[in-house]
Amino acid sequence: MLEPRFGGGVLLLWLLLVPRMVESAIGVNWGTISSHRLKPTTVVALLRQNKISKVKLFEADSDVMKALMGSAIQVMVGIPNEMLPLLSSSPAAADLWVRQNVSVYVGRGGADIRYVAVGNEPFLSSYNGQYQNLIMPAILNIQQSLVKANLAGYIKLVVPCNADAYQSSALPSQGAFRPELTQIMSQLVQFLNSNGSPFVVNIYPFLSLYNNGDFPQEYAFFEGTTHAVQDGSNVYTNAFEGNYDTLVAALTKLGYGQMPIVIGEIGWPSDGAIGANITAAKVFNQGLINHIASNKGTPLRPNAPPTDVYLFSLLDEGAKSTLPGNFERHWGIFSFDGQAKYPLNLLLGNKELKNARNVEYLPSRWCVANPSGDLNDVVNHIRLACSVADCTTLNYGGSCNEIGEKGNISYAFNSYYQLQMQDSRSCNFDGLGMVTFLDPSVGDCHFLVGVTDKGSDSSTSQTMAPSHQWWTLVLLLILHGTFLLSM
Repeated sequence: MLEPRFGGGVLLLWLLLVPRMVESAIGVNWGTISSHRLKPTTVVALLRQNKISKVKLFEADSDVMKALMGSAIQVMVGIPNEMLPLLSSSPAAADLWVRQNVSVYVGRGGADIRYVAVGNEPFLSSYNGQYQNLIMPAILNIQQSLVKANLAGYIKLVVPCNADAYQSSALPSQGAFRPELTQIMSQLVQFLNSNGSPFVVNIYPFLSLYNNGDFPQEYAFFEGTTHAVQDGSNVYTNAFEGNYDTLVAALTKLGYGQMPIVIGEIGWPSDGAIGANITAAKVFNQGLINHIASNKGTPLRPNAPPTDVYLFSLLDEGAKSTLPGNFERHWGIFSFDGQAKYPLNLLLGNKELKNARNVEYLPSRWCVANPSGDLNDVVNHIRLACSVADCTTLNYGGSCNEIGEKGNISYAFNSYYQLQMQDSRSCNFDGLGMVTFLDPSVGDCHFLVGVTDKGSDSSTSQTMAPSHQWWTLVLLLILHGTFLLSM
């Protein structure tokens, strides 16, 4: 574990003297739920190559945090929803979390942590209020822990909210928070305002289009529409502005109409569904970036764009749940191996995205269907392969959906083979698979080659990290309590 570099008073003085950027900026979400995980140092180098100065994390992964130290990249670090019951009920747990996940990384040459995100979309309607009453107690406990660590004047607490926290019957100006959230939102925005924190919201025009067959497709983008929304004297030509101003109206109803707003997540997937493709992702993300850079703002906040915008996402995450849809694994502006999917100008100094350097790949070989094998009994093998590997591009709307039966079998076999680090036994499939050194990719359907974990910063996948962090806290608190009782 890294040691703090200064005492509390000296640390706070150093943090307050560090110049702070205040202009609107484009950042990225860095999720790590991946079967083929790049080394964190490689990803940090990728961020710096592309001059991305702000990153949002969903948890305080130790390898990621260490890699960010000394990078000058501003960090929003998240607390998973699963930790809210403990942190809301135990000040000692909050102290321990801050000590292990914040204090230890900051200071001269450390990580530039600017925000701690308490929970992730905790008011999502599908949670049925599971976390609703935990947020404010957790926030207050974490805030007190930051105060004790002399960090509260520099590191701000936020709560990333899904856009379903507010609603409107028809027009943005009629926006209001869901009735059951009015009280908790009043408490939350009062806290945010008193501590100089922004309201963080996740907006997804793609999901509006995906979930509603009647949603006008062009209204999801920034290229103009024949389905503009007239709201009094205001005209809305894209879903982002309409959604954003619905939030502004909801905040205004609570008396906080001028509260700064940060877009915590926004983006467009490049695969896995109808409408999720490279072209649409490029058009949406470039349109968004240009819109923010124009300082146009929105009808209710003219010439005042969001404080910051975090694109979702930096990298594809091939181990994410596909419950919302197969597109969940394809939000990255880079593929899992840090290679740009399409030209995108972030307006940060480079005209196009720059690929990750020094990526350590497995050998150039693939597992495909054996042409001499009897493929009549292959279904169970495909089911096994795709139960653990990512086969989402094979489904309807995916980039590999039209490569034929043998192509589908080969893709499934190869995905499993790469996941197993090209273990020769993983390409057997009862004699139905074979290894080839000829790339079987077809058109836009790319057969991947995995990345090696040799020499990686950590072999631990994030898929287990939240629960690992949770149980570490619980165990330490139990031991702490047992020690106190024995005194």
